[in-house]
Order: sequence, then C-alpha cells, then structure tokens
Amino acid sequence: MPTHRKRSTTRRDSKSKDPKYKDSQYKAGLAVRRRVLGAAHVKRSLRNATTLDQDYQDLITRYAWGGVWTRPGLDKKTRSLLTIAILAALGREEVLRLHVRAVRNTGATPEEVKEALLHVAVYAGVPAADSAFRIAKAVFAEAAGERERS
Repeated sequence: MPTHRKRSTTRRDSKSKDPKYKDSQYKAGLAVRRRVLGAAHVKRSLRNATTLDQDYQDLITRYAWGGVWTRPGLDKKTRSLLTIAILAALGREEVLRLHVRAVRNTGATPEEVKEALLHVAVYAGVPAADSAFRIAKAVFAEAAGERERS
C-alpha cells in the first residue's frame, strides 16, 4: 500500500532543487513576470507560496507568463491592455489593480488604459467599466503621489 505524505500549508524552500526551476519556459515566464509586475511583487508571491499554492505559482509562471506573454504575436503593451480589459470585464478587481500598476513597465499610458476601459463599457457593461475606472484612477493617483515624493 502506498504511503501518503501529509501536505502542509507551510512555506516551501524557495531554493528548491525541483527541475521545474531549470525549465526554459519557466525561466522565460519568470523573467517576463518580473519585468511586467515588478521583481518585488514576484519575489513576494513566490516567497509566500505554500504547499497549497506552489503548483499554482508554477502554473501561472510557466503557462501564463512563459507560454502566452512570451509569444511573438503581440507586444507587451498590447498584452497588458488586453489583460486589463479582460480583468475589468470579469470584475477581477484585485488582479486588475495589479495590472494597472504594471503599465509603468509595459509602456501602456493612462490614455490607452482609458480607451481600453471605454471599450469594456460598450462590450462588457457599464458597471464593469465603472469599477475599473475607479481602480485605475486610484492606481494612477497613487503612482503620481509616489513620483512627487521621489
């Protein structure tokens, strides 16, 4: 009879010897994820991963970032604007906030974000766009305050 290890939700060693950390798609995804979302955010996400969500972190790094964001068909700015529009349409406010902050790394401008959100209003609904505009305004105001303090 096979033995089953009890899985805990404690933090895993981030310096794992797991071969996935040597995989080129994972490495490429990690590099893009850091460039878009910022190294500090990615480091925090990976450091805080537990046995519960470690596989999820691997999945998004490998497939979302390494499989989709690294494709040559669209530039980072376009992918960023598409992501913002999709997240706004789905009402995923926490991740939307993260991706609106990330425009400073993707080259998308507040004007382009505004245009994407106007598109959301027409195709996904005014309530979705209303929430997204509220989030975008707050994020851009926060970023402006950070620039003034620097």
